[in-house]
Amino acid sequence: MTKHPFVNALAATTYITALVTAVNYIPKGNIPENSFIGPIFFLSLFVFSAAVMGYLFVYQPLRLFFENKQQEAVRFFLLTVASFAGITLAIVALWLSLSTLL
Repeated sequence: MTKHPFVNALAATTYITALVTAVNYIPKGNIPENSFIGPIFFLSLFVFSAAVMGYLFVYQPLRLFFENKQQEAVRFFLLTVASFAGITLAIVALWLSLSTLL
């Protein structure tokens, strides 16, 4: 990924937004209610998402850690998490402010 924690956090937010949008547009009428496809799909999606988030949040800090740059690794990880939290809070605040207007 990149060497910028904010870009990694923004990529995670974009991935989540795209995923939620795609899941909302899956036709729900075509899958029988007692089908085993639903649980398989959602468990597979969970595992895939864990891999993507692990890559976005952990890959670069681990790389730095194994290059004997432990302080940089911790700083990078914490900045990525803080950036993601900030982006998430900004989205929630925007949604709350817009929902009161409507």
